[in-house]
Amino acid sequence: MGTPAGEIVTRTVEAAAASEVRTRLEREGFKVFAITPPKGEGVSSLTRIGGTGSRTRVKANDFLLFNQQLAALLRAGIPILQAISMLRRRATSVRLRVVLEEVEEAIRGGAALSQAFAAQGTTFPRIYTASILAGERSGALDEVLSRYVTYMRRSVGLRRKIRGALAYPTFLLLASLGMVIFLTVYVVPKMSDLFAGFGSDLPTPTKIVLAISGWMTGNVFWFGPLVIVGSIALIIWSRTLPGRLTIDTFMLKLPLVGSLLVQLSVAQAARSLATLLAGGITLVESWEIAAESITNLELRRRSSAILPLIREGQSFTESLETSKWMPELALDMVGVRLEQLTTTLEPAILVVMGGIVVLILLAIYLPIIQSISKGPMIGH
Repeated sequence: MGTPAGEIVTRTVEAAAASEVRTRLEREGFKVFAITPPKGEGVSSLTRIGGTGSRTRVKANDFLLFNQQLAALLRAGIPILQAISMLRRRATSVRLRVVLEEVEEAIRGGAALSQAFAAQGTTFPRIYTASILAGERSGALDEVLSRYVTYMRRSVGLRRKIRGALAYPTFLLLASLGMVIFLTVYVVPKMSDLFAGFGSDLPTPTKIVLAISGWMTGNVFWFGPLVIVGSIALIIWSRTLPGRLTIDTFMLKLPLVGSLLVQLSVAQAARSLATLLAGGITLVESWEIAAESITNLELRRRSSAILPLIREGQSFTESLETSKWMPELALDMVGVRLEQLTTTLEPAILVVMGGIVVLILLAIYLPIIQSISKGPMIGH
């Protein structure tokens, strides 16, 4: 800024807004050329999650459809406020309609679109509010939204692919467990009276299965509630930060599953980073926000740990190497690893659960087969 004496100086002023700074300095006789906010007011700070917004996110499919329509309306030249109002009235999701109503009110009050979305807390991911902010700064909001729609399509498609790939193994596992429980709790006790006539001359597998079945049926009244309470406690603990971190760290150590999680995390971070960089956001801020898109907390922790190295001037590639989890060619290997996982899980479940079922059936029929084989010898 320029002083009344004609000197060019720089001064740090604390105020609530840039307009307040300009008014105050001009009142004192200074000529203000530019006002630069502190570094903490960058994209990462402006899009940081607030505490006043709701923490229930909109469904991915509804959010994707909304952004597709918003990008089309903006590309057609419709003003932002009018576009938000139109989409709010047409929204089929009650949750999205309520959120858009709050966003519309914030825009009418003078807030920017990015600020209105950021005020919703965790309802919208930071990459979304950061992309909108970048679009507002560059004047190409429709292009930024189109890139985000492409990003969302790939993310939703990947999630669908994972769910579809794991659906059959999950069903197979549950069906096998149900069969094992039915045989152990219902069928084996029915056969125990028949086995009582054989005395102690029973095969070892039959004795083992009878012992397990007897213990389960005799302790079902306390074992069942114990399993239910333990499962609820595990679910609650897994939703805490230490619990999630422990589980995510353990999952990374599992063979094949761990490598798949790493490569999925690479895909998430790479797509987020590419979307943010294309919007003109700096590398440091882009990586800070992209790291939050990683669902595995342990990998997210390692990714966020390299931010000081990047700020200190170390190259991005060298910083990633220090995180010790980013594999080479990971994006190309995600589909291969997913196929390997599903093709390995299905036969593994079949072999393990099929072996248990065969063992139970063998324990049931083996005494009967032995008695039949001994019958002719006794009659002779």
